[in-house]
Amino acid sequence: MSAAATTAGARTGSTLRRRLTALLVTTGALLGLVLVVAGFVLSRALTSQHEVTEVYFDAVTRADSAYVRLVDAETAVRGFALTGDEITLEPYDRSREADVTFTVLADELAQTTPDAELVADARAAADAADRWHTEFAQPIIAQVRNQGGEAVSATEVEAGRVLFDEARSAIEAYLTELRKDRATAVAELETWTAATGALVLLLVAGAVAMGVSLSFALRRWILLPLTDLGQATRAVTQGDLGHVVRVEGPGEIEQLASDVEQMRLGLVTQLAELRSSREEIAEAHQRLTEQAEELRRSNRDLEQFAYVASHDLQEPLRKVASFTQLLQKRYGGQLDERADQYIDFAVDGAKRMQRLIQDLLGFSRVGRVGGEVVDVDLAAALARAQDQLSERIEESGAVVTHDELPVVRGEEPLLVQLFQNLVGNAVKFRHPDRPPRVHVSAHRVEGAWEIELRDNGIGIEAQYVERVFVIFQRLHAKDLYEGTGIGLALCKKIVEFHGGRIWIPETEHEGTTIRWTLPVADDETPGDGDEGRS
Repeated sequence: MSAAATTAGARTGSTLRRRLTALLVTTGALLGLVLVVAGFVLSRALTSQHEVTEVYFDAVTRADSAYVRLVDAETAVRGFALTGDEITLEPYDRSREADVTFTVLADELAQTTPDAELVADARAAADAADRWHTEFAQPIIAQVRNQGGEAVSATEVEAGRVLFDEARSAIEAYLTELRKDRATAVAELETWTAATGALVLLLVAGAVAMGVSLSFALRRWILLPLTDLGQATRAVTQGDLGHVVRVEGPGEIEQLASDVEQMRLGLVTQLAELRSSREEIAEAHQRLTEQAEELRRSNRDLEQFAYVASHDLQEPLRKVASFTQLLQKRYGGQLDERADQYIDFAVDGAKRMQRLIQDLLGFSRVGRVGGEVVDVDLAAALARAQDQLSERIEESGAVVTHDELPVVRGEEPLLVQLFQNLVGNAVKFRHPDRPPRVHVSAHRVEGAWEIELRDNGIGIEAQYVERVFVIFQRLHAKDLYEGTGIGLALCKKIVEFHGGRIWIPETEHEGTTIRWTLPVADDETPGDGDEGRS
């Protein structure tokens, strides 16, 4: 950590991460505690609701139903004792056949409530009801059926009434206790329901308080420091590089402000260096401009000099060549052998000088004497080149063929001269053991046409493939192959003038392969040349 960051941490005493962690942990703990309490309260409320709406409600409903059935049974037994009619016993029979009896209710209540007193009251009511059944109802019914209604005495009826009053008292005591417990459960449910509502309000208030706290903390710890940092940064970016960037806030933001300040200082330093470099570049650019202008003027003068010199040399050289040839015709054989040799040297030198000047003139004209750029049919251009080389082709027995050739954009005379030089080289550097064969083909590459000329001549060694395109570079002695060493250099200049490149690829077959690229025509229409035309 840098010294600025250490100072910022010591000044603020805590980082933004620590502050936010403490705030979130505190609020999270409080909300967690409230949620635990809320869960407990909600659980108790649901339990109370279950006891009120299901346990006690069901117990009261079933107890009331059993009590009504018991009263109906007691009325039915008394009526049967008086009349002896079996129809009057139907309510009694239904009460005995029903599943809801106080004995069943007591057993179920013992399993659903921990109130021992209530369970004891239920047992007492069940026992009293059973005693009335076993000690009065069943014996009376049997006696009436066996002996008739007159056999039942008033004493037995009174005894039955006493037993039923005892059962009634026990059942009413049980119902009273049951309703009391239900009232207590209802009160407890109301209490837990009110507590649940209070906790919901507390949760809402806690969430609002947490949101307010976070909003205040984010505004004080993040938004305000970042706003100050943004204002300071904008002042620097608007050009006030002398504005010091300093912000008070959490450690991370002060560290960020320190980094921005270091960046500002670096920009000040770099700007000073840039101004110094700009002055040096401006001075160097001025010198380069002057040198470029001087170079253009020098090249223009050299081109003009070469052109004028070539033209001015033509006339005296023509005279020298003419008179040396006349001298050779008139005095040839009349002088000694050495004189004839000197005359031959003079004639040959004059001829080679003429060819050299003509080639130099052609080389200097490329790109300087602008012709019209048109769509050029390469097949037609190759045919014109063959016509100009017809004597050499016929003399050597050469065969020139080509595939379908395209139409390209360029200066037609220069492209004709390109084919003339390349085909002429193929004929000149032919192999002595076989007649020369030359084949031209083309295929489309990205944005251009790639042309290939292949012959079966003596070939070019790999170490010389770049050297042959340099002006005046010869690979053979002049007494073996005539020439000035300008032909391939002129081809390179013509191709580069058209925006392409020319090279000699590696080949495994005999002879030489030369490839070059040329721009396509607007309609990209291939030439109409016939395959194999010689």
